[in-house]
Amino acid sequence: MEIELIESKEKFYIDEVAKQANGSVLYKKGKAVLLACVALDKRANIEGDFLPLTVQYLEKSYANGKFPGGYVKREGKPNEFEILTSRLIDRSIRPLFPKGFYYPVQITIFVLSVDRDLDLQVLALNAASAALYISDIPIDKALYSVRIGRIDNEFILNPTFDEMSKSSIDLYVSGDSENIFMIEFKSAIDSLNEVDLLEALKLAKNHINIHSNLYIKYLKSHIKPHLILELNNNSLDLAIFDFIQQNYKDRLESCLIEMSKSENIDLIDALVNEIVAKHNFDEIQVEIAISKFKRNLIRNKILNEDKRLDGRGLKDIRDISIKTNILPSTHGSTLFSRGETQVLAVCTIGSDSDMQSYEMLNIKNPLKTNFLFHYNFPSFCTGEAYPIGSVTRRELGHGNLAKRALESSIKNESRAVRIVSEVLESNGSSSMASVCGGSLSMYSAGLQPLFLVAGIAMGLVKENEKYKILTDIMGIEDYDGDMDFKVAGNANGITAMQMDIKISDISIEILKEALYQAREARLQILEKMRIAKENIILGENTPRVESFSIPLNKIPSIIGQGGKNIRNIIERFEISIDINKENGLVVVSGSTQESVSNAKDYILSCINVDIASFNVGEKFRGNIKRIADFGIFVEIKSGVDGLIHNSRLLKNNISINDFKEGDEIGVEIVAINNDKIELFIS
Repeated sequence: MEIELIESKEKFYIDEVAKQANGSVLYKKGKAVLLACVALDKRANIEGDFLPLTVQYLEKSYANGKFPGGYVKREGKPNEFEILTSRLIDRSIRPLFPKGFYYPVQITIFVLSVDRDLDLQVLALNAASAALYISDIPIDKALYSVRIGRIDNEFILNPTFDEMSKSSIDLYVSGDSENIFMIEFKSAIDSLNEVDLLEALKLAKNHINIHSNLYIKYLKSHIKPHLILELNNNSLDLAIFDFIQQNYKDRLESCLIEMSKSENIDLIDALVNEIVAKHNFDEIQVEIAISKFKRNLIRNKILNEDKRLDGRGLKDIRDISIKTNILPSTHGSTLFSRGETQVLAVCTIGSDSDMQSYEMLNIKNPLKTNFLFHYNFPSFCTGEAYPIGSVTRRELGHGNLAKRALESSIKNESRAVRIVSEVLESNGSSSMASVCGGSLSMYSAGLQPLFLVAGIAMGLVKENEKYKILTDIMGIEDYDGDMDFKVAGNANGITAMQMDIKISDISIEILKEALYQAREARLQILEKMRIAKENIILGENTPRVESFSIPLNKIPSIIGQGGKNIRNIIERFEISIDINKENGLVVVSGSTQESVSNAKDYILSCINVDIASFNVGEKFRGNIKRIADFGIFVEIKSGVDGLIHNSRLLKNNISINDFKEGDEIGVEIVAINNDKIELFIS
């Protein structure tokens, strides 16, 4: 059956494909076609307090008339964009499920055909939302998503791919007819202030409310009869709860205060085992009672005492410690600690060949990015013991958030830049600590970003109309709180943001308060980072860089036939060179400032020298500037070098070892080829 939403130009085909799924739609908009399917396993998974929801967004290369890249011409494991999109959908949909829903749910979205002007992440969530809404799973809300760009200070709803390339912001919001559930934001140029961001959020919320109601209006009559599923309500045994509260209250508070210093739950596990062994209580009931005690203690302290488990006030930031360039052989490094969260951020600078190639389904040709951020979360950072394996979805998501926060600060950087964040300790928002450490690591590597970027994680505890916003949440507050709101930015505004919520009644006013409270914290952290930045001492291995421009018509003479000239310059001065053939920008980097400056002077002298003024047979006395394996460079005039090739020395039974740098020798020009002067001893 075809259902067309004229207002949004969307079409849904229901009961035509994948009919054995609990819910499925073939979704069409423009040339884009997506298949979204929802499947449920009626065998409830009651091990652990979590919803076993899995979302897989998968792109098919044939959707844009392409073969899969790589050696094997078949779609393999999901790429980074597919994984991040899956997380985006998961985080949006998860709040829809009722508490106690522990049945495994699989949501799969296939991209079968693309439209270059349409946003696949927006379409994917909308298709998944429709499939879930009409399924027999008892969900009575329809989600909708929107992306907002900004061009010439005007907000644009769902911009095209070309419009997005000109946009100064990228804001993705999802929600239902009443509430916002998830936000992702990044600024492409500098930052966006809180006032403008709130305006964009109000625009997004209004658009989502209108279109989610349209989904309900058009799709409600096609909902399958809902399954009757028993929810695992984990009912609390009041007798056990009261017994534990009366006999173990002090022990529990002591354990929880200790837990506030770490995400490790060993102390609680040990206490559970002790209570079960001594009193022969049911282990699950003891765990439920202690979890209830923990939740009540944390939330009551915050709501009624304005205090937190570790003794901080609601706006207090944990102690911050910063050390720079502690790794002598790296280009730049920063050890950033905030409370019991600690990251080691290491920056490496490369050239064009180090840039990351990647593909997008709606673009035929491969693309390249010069900025990489890799986030690693080993088990020891939370005191756990499991082996390090392949990169997890969480690691990819946190790394992507940190990258989005920092990339606007290095818009003027043409070289490859890679930051690796090794999380050494974790107790709340290691991703925001990675932003702080990553920003400073670039300065430690000798880069000159446009500005420092700091990040902070905000939380919320809300009961009815009473609520409190928390600055710099720790792990235990994230788990028992109602919101995880990560905000990164500079002194002027926000560069990236990510929000996930667990409740459905967070207003724009609460978000506004959280944003301004985050700004206060961000400015405090930026001041500490500024002091650390001013005290950075560049390491011996930190690249030194010079950038300058040359005329486009001089580029071939610098490169030389087959790249001979540029290779000679690289070997002579022991530097690396990147030349932008479109604008003539030359970037020279090396291990010492002297070698970089000398290389720059040499290149400029080469383009300013009139080689035609030299003739074969002319003789000069000059100093040996450098001896390489392939020959001897001799300066015959100020800024003009010639080469005595080793092959000529060998033919005349002369050893290159008989010479040393600085020697004055007589030479004669024996050939001039491609603006290159060849010499021999006169």
